[in-house]
Amino acid sequence: MNPADSDTAAVTRVAERHWHALEDDLVVGRGEASRRPDGRIFLSIDAWHGAVFDHLAEAMLRDLPRPLYTVVDEADLDLTTDWLRAGLTIRRREWEYLVPTGANQTPPGVTVIPVGEAEEKPLKELDRVIRAEVESTVGWQEMPAEVRSALDPSRYAVAAQAGDYVGLVRVIPLRQPRIGLIAVRADLRRRGIARALLAHVLDALHRNGIDTASAEVNEANAAATALFEGFGARRASSNLELVIR
Repeated sequence: MNPADSDTAAVTRVAERHWHALEDDLVVGRGEASRRPDGRIFLSIDAWHGAVFDHLAEAMLRDLPRPLYTVVDEADLDLTTDWLRAGLTIRRREWEYLVPTGANQTPPGVTVIPVGEAEEKPLKELDRVIRAEVESTVGWQEMPAEVRSALDPSRYAVAAQAGDYVGLVRVIPLRQPRIGLIAVRADLRRRGIARALLAHVLDALHRNGIDTASAEVNEANAAATALFEGFGARRASSNLELVIR
């Protein structure tokens, strides 16, 4: 009998954030808990069989303080079912968009500073202002994890108006570049600045021979959905964030 086929795996917490499921001294599953920059704890489990997954999930949920979260590809029905069986519920959906490159439009009075060319001090001040505005409204727990990490000026393009930095966009340099946070100061929204930032980035990628970028958008964010779909973005997949409280 394959060890992982049985329902007798024993789970051991081997480190502060790591668990192993053992059967006959063989590791038949692994669990990990990671703390995101916003303080939330996200779980992941690697196990071939449902019974082993259940043992690991039970131990991790028992050992860790709640709330606890995980993210799954919505197309992975087996993994989604495993987490639902463990007691987690769906909190939100993130659409994964593919965005065609090759657009450029900037409203009068706005200048877009290319990726990596913004001055660090005013960029950090803009980042501080935007983070405070997000935290006071929807909260950073509603933002993708990748935009909550430490500021890296080499990954940002910035919109400037009358000498002030008023908006930013994060571009992650992967094989298929990923467009992260697009944000504009609250007092200057609805003036085309976010559209100008996205258009600038898409145009720069197109000129570098890149046909498509990716982006993740919370399905509840109607403004971001309209922004990306206005550039011809199409939904390619979706991720579910689940939680147990």
